[in-house]
Amino acid sequence: MSSNQSEPDSPPQTLVKIRGLRYFRGSRAIFDGVDMDIKRGKLTAIMGPSGTGKTTLLRLIGGQLRPQQGSIIVDGMEVNKLNHRQLYELRKRMGMLFQNGALLTDLNVFDNVAFPLREHTRLPESMVRSLVLMKLQAVGLRGAHKLIPSELSGGMSRRVALARAIALDPMMIMYDEPFTGQDPISMGVLVSLLKNLNDALNLTSILVSHDVRETLSIADDVYVISEGKVVEHGPADVVQKSGSDWVQQFIQGKNDGPVPFHYPAPELIDDLMHG
Repeated sequence: MSSNQSEPDSPPQTLVKIRGLRYFRGSRAIFDGVDMDIKRGKLTAIMGPSGTGKTTLLRLIGGQLRPQQGSIIVDGMEVNKLNHRQLYELRKRMGMLFQNGALLTDLNVFDNVAFPLREHTRLPESMVRSLVLMKLQAVGLRGAHKLIPSELSGGMSRRVALARAIALDPMMIMYDEPFTGQDPISMGVLVSLLKNLNDALNLTSILVSHDVRETLSIADDVYVISEGKVVEHGPADVVQKSGSDWVQQFIQGKNDGPVPFHYPAPELIDDLMHG
């Protein structure tokens, strides 16, 4: 190669670039000027109290919702400017793990994981079988492939859903509150599994959660959001040492602080006297 020829450009470090995101529900600002960079090959956590729009953010990234202002660029493509076919193709490269697993109740474990392969590819059934068993092996449930969803524990359902989410070898997986309602053993299994799969498959993962300890133990990068804004951002150890009283209240689970215990109200004596 001559000296004036350059190497091919490597993919940009940022897979999802969000700039100036504004999204309203009625008159309420869910996001009001949010910037985020989701790095390739990393596990990025989006944290904050319930009702702060974390799941809404995943739907905006996936194109189910459109922002009123700002841009969401995924792998170089501005999501809200894609046509139906382009968006469909992009979504095939995104895995999604829903909070409840969202398994198809009338299909067994094997057919649930096989569903996206049968829906989106023309692979022969023999190859589908091999891929499904490998994905189930990765989540520790190859032996459960004949069970139906009603026979699974909550933790097993999440792991089957995870196997389905990685069936098409996506570039990115979005997790919506994956730890909610799990017993300590299932929680530990899921925490380890998410991190190990992200590293082994070189995935980009976006993890939405308010389970502080578990999330901070595996996240490479953390965004904390509240009232439509990013209130803290950085590596997990930096966020844990944040000087923000609000962030410390959230991380430590304090019952009072910048987020008060009492909802705003007149003085109690006034309510009692004038009720």
